[in-house]
Amino acid sequence: MLPLFRLAPGTSLRLLPLRASSHVPMDRPVESTIRAKLSRALVPTHLEVQNESHLHAVPAGSESHFRVVVVSRCFDGLPLVQRHRLVNEALREELASSVHALSIQAKTPEQWSSDPSLAKSPPCMGGSKHDPGMAGRLRGDGK
Repeated sequence: MLPLFRLAPGTSLRLLPLRASSHVPMDRPVESTIRAKLSRALVPTHLEVQNESHLHAVPAGSESHFRVVVVSRCFDGLPLVQRHRLVNEALREELASSVHALSIQAKTPEQWSSDPSLAKSPPCMGGSKHDPGMAGRLRGDGK
């Protein structure tokens, strides 16, 4: 197997520790991918990726319902619909496969600094585990 890179003679490689806030466990691959793709595409000054799947009628450990808060200079001068399109484009593959729902809060740095509050995610229109019929199906009693 060939090495991925070579160090020049007399140089050394120094590994830096991961910051706790940047580390996402490998058992959450979709969340990790969302975080990485949004970081690359939008270079955010603030980014939050929250897996809200546990609020819905999906198996435990699912990664299908997400909320993202993205604060980026890329949004300067853009209407909200264009900001959402940028986020959706960055996550095109995930939205076409594993991600069922994505709540987006896209702000400029100025908007975020004047109002850093989080909007509430809209309710899921199909399969909320708080729906009595769905709760019964999750328990397996078919009611």
